[in-house]
Formats: sequence, structure tokens, C-alpha cells
Amino acid sequence: MYKPLVKVHLWSGLRSLVGQEVVEVRATNVAQMLNALEKEHPALSDAIDAGVSVSIDGKIYAYGLTEAVDETKEIYLLQRIKGG
Repeated sequence: MYKPLVKVHLWSGLRSLVGQEVVEVRATNVAQMLNALEKEHPALSDAIDAGVSVSIDGKIYAYGLTEAVDETKEIYLLQRIKGG
């Protein structure tokens, strides 16, 4: 199965861990993207495991692991905002 190369923009706290603002991984949905990020950039594992949100074309998903991603989407990995 073909997996597109998606560009993922990282929040500032993660950029210093990988040395770049944008990383590329192959994935067709958010779950695959997060797994690929952890595999290819192990320094991101703690932040991803702690909980992240993903912005796809301006819409934020906190739990949308099945949301589709591809090379045409604008994707940002965001720190999960907790409130009460």
C-alpha cells in the first residue's frame, strides 16, 4: 500500500529535539504518522506519549487517530492543551 510522504510542522519545544521545524514521514492517517515520527525521531517519543493534538488544514484533532493525512495537507503537531 502506498503511503504518501507527509510534512509535519513541529511546535517550538520539539524543534530543538530534532534540529528542524518540519519533518517528513510516510503515513496515510494520524496514527501511522505518530508511529512513524516516534520510529524515525525517537527524541519525540516522550512528547507524543504524553499527548499531542494534530492540526490538519487548520482543524485541530485531539483524538482523531483515523483522520487521513497526505502530501496535500498542512499538518502541525501541537502540544495538547489541558483545561478544566
